[in-house]
Amino acid sequence: MSDRQSVSRGYASPPCFMHELEDEFCAAPARTDAWSDVSRWRKGERKRLIDLRMALGQDERRERSARIATALDAAVGRVSGRIVGSYWPFRGEPDLRDWAIRVIERGGRIALPVVIQKGWPLEYRVWFPGDPLVRGVWNIHVPAGGPAVQPDIVIAPVVGFDEASYRLGYGGGFFDRTLAAMPRRPLKVGVGYALARVATIYPQPHDIPMDVIVTD
Repeated sequence: MSDRQSVSRGYASPPCFMHELEDEFCAAPARTDAWSDVSRWRKGERKRLIDLRMALGQDERRERSARIATALDAAVGRVSGRIVGSYWPFRGEPDLRDWAIRVIERGGRIALPVVIQKGWPLEYRVWFPGDPLVRGVWNIHVPAGGPAVQPDIVIAPVVGFDEASYRLGYGGGFFDRTLAAMPRRPLKVGVGYALARVATIYPQPHDIPMDVIVTD
């Protein structure tokens, strides 16, 4: 399933990390123009939505990931000669590693995001099966080396998403910051489980919507 939304420009959200997530669920902000209220609400939603997807069984996550991969083929289209920025799955995210290998088999290249420093854009590095990986921020596998590249397509995992194709991430602002800094605009594809849909994430000026949201 996919929802289309026109591209808007923006900048990065304030960086934070997973250990800052609040345990309690936060009610919707009374004033949606106040960043402090929105930020507090988003922390509560992150906790709630991550708990929902972590409660899925391994087999169910695998089946949902396969459905997302099938829908991705239709959303992305031709991959031959293109660089696709994918990701290594983390905390119950859809696992698209098999799909990434099929992209390579069809003549595309896969690049994985690397956190260079807090507050900086992500760096994408080309990855092939068998290339050495190291553990980066949040213990996520990232390419050990290689030159930085700009993807033609960016696949961004979502914690949550809304009807306007805005993405709720982990709060570090890495994807927004990266997209805003790219000299060439890529196709932006958010991926996640349908249970991650919310009415709105209360988008702020720094939030950049996805072109397409693909779910199971």
